[in-house]
Amino acid sequence: MQTIPTTATHPNYLLGFSRVFTGLLFIFSGLIKANDPTGFGYKLQEYFHVFGTDFLNDYATQLAIIICGLEILLGALLLLGFWARTVAWGLLLLILFFTFLTFYSAFFEVVTSCGCFGDAIPLTPWQSFSKDLVLLALIVIIFINRRQIRPIMASRSAQRLLTAVLIVGSLGIGVYTVNFLPFIDFLPYKKGNNIPELMKMPEGKQGDLYELIYTLRNKKTGEQKKVSDKVYLADEIWKDENWEIIGDPESHLVKEGYRIPIPDLLISDANGEDFTHEIIENPYYNIIVVAWDLSHTDLAALSRINALVMNAAENYNVRSILLTSGSAQEAQQLSDELKLLTEIFYADAVPLKSMVRANPGVLLMRNGVVIDKWHYHTLPTFEVLETRYFSKGD
Repeated sequence: MQTIPTTATHPNYLLGFSRVFTGLLFIFSGLIKANDPTGFGYKLQEYFHVFGTDFLNDYATQLAIIICGLEILLGALLLLGFWARTVAWGLLLLILFFTFLTFYSAFFEVVTSCGCFGDAIPLTPWQSFSKDLVLLALIVIIFINRRQIRPIMASRSAQRLLTAVLIVGSLGIGVYTVNFLPFIDFLPYKKGNNIPELMKMPEGKQGDLYELIYTLRNKKTGEQKKVSDKVYLADEIWKDENWEIIGDPESHLVKEGYRIPIPDLLISDANGEDFTHEIIENPYYNIIVVAWDLSHTDLAALSRINALVMNAAENYNVRSILLTSGSAQEAQQLSDELKLLTEIFYADAVPLKSMVRANPGVLLMRNGVVIDKWHYHTLPTFEVLETRYFSKGD
C-alpha cells in the first residue's frame, strides 16, 4: 500500500508577530485619539492649513472620528483574521498616507507634533516618522502574506455580525467623547489641577538651553566662520579688530529643558489689561464659561448656562466670566442679544481649546484649582451645584 506524503504547515511566526503588534498598536492609537477626537480635529486643521485645504476645517472633527474608528476597526479585524485581503490593503494605504504626513511634517518642520497618540504621548515629527517606518515594514509583511491569514471564526454570518458591532463601537467612542468630554483628560486644565502652579517653572527645573551662533568675517582675507557666543567671549574674538559680525546671530537649541504645562494663558479685558491671576486665583468659586469661537458656539447652551449663572449670583458669592478669543464687538453683541450676566474677558484660542473640549464648556474653579468641568450637553442644574459645592461653605 502506497503512502501519500503530506505537507506539514509550519506556522509563520514573523506574520504572527506582525499581526499582533500592528493590530494592538492600531487599536491603542485609535482609542487614544478617539478619547479626544476634538483635539485630533485641531491637529488635522494644522495639516489642512499646510496643504491649502482649509475648506475642510468645518469637517475636522467628523474626519477625526472616522480616522480613529478606522484605526480601531482595522486593528481589531487584523487580530481576528476577518476580511484579510481588504484589511491588508486598508492598512497599507493608511500607513503610506501616515508615513507621508509625518515625513513631510518632520522634513519641512510644518507641524510640531503629529498627534499620533493624542495628548497622552506627545511625539516629535521625527519620532512619529520612525514609528511609521517600523509599522510600514510590518504591514508590508502582512500584505505579502495576506493569503495565509485565517479567521478565528469560519462562519461568514458571524464575521459580518461581529464586524458590524466593531464598526458601531469604534465610531461610537468618538461620537460619545465629542458630546460628553474625553473619558481621560490628558490636558493641563483637567479636574483637580492647580492652574497657577502649572504656569510656573518648578524649583530646580530649567527651561530650554540655547546658544547664539555668530557669523564672522575676516576683514583682510574675507574668510567666514561660525562660532558660538561662548567661544566668541572665551577666546576674546571681540577684541580682534580683524573679525566682524555679519548678519543677525542665530539661536540654536542646545538642550531641551522642562516644558511649563501652561505657558500661554493670558486673560485680558477689552482694553488689554491683564486679569489672569485675579481670575484664576480667586479664593471664591468661579464659573468660567469658555466659548472660544463665538461664531460657532451653541447659543441655546449659552442661554442655559446664563440661567445657571443667574441662580448662582443671586444666592452665593460666585463670580462668572465668559472667556473667548472673539472680538470685543462680537462678544458684546452676543452678550446683549442673550442678556448674558457674565463678565467678558479675552484669551488666545489655543489655551481656550485646551481648557474644555466644548464650545461652550464650563469650568468651576476655586483658589486656582479646577473643581470640575462640563460639556454643554452635561451641564448640571443649579440644585446639583448648590448641593455638591456651594452650600458646603468650605
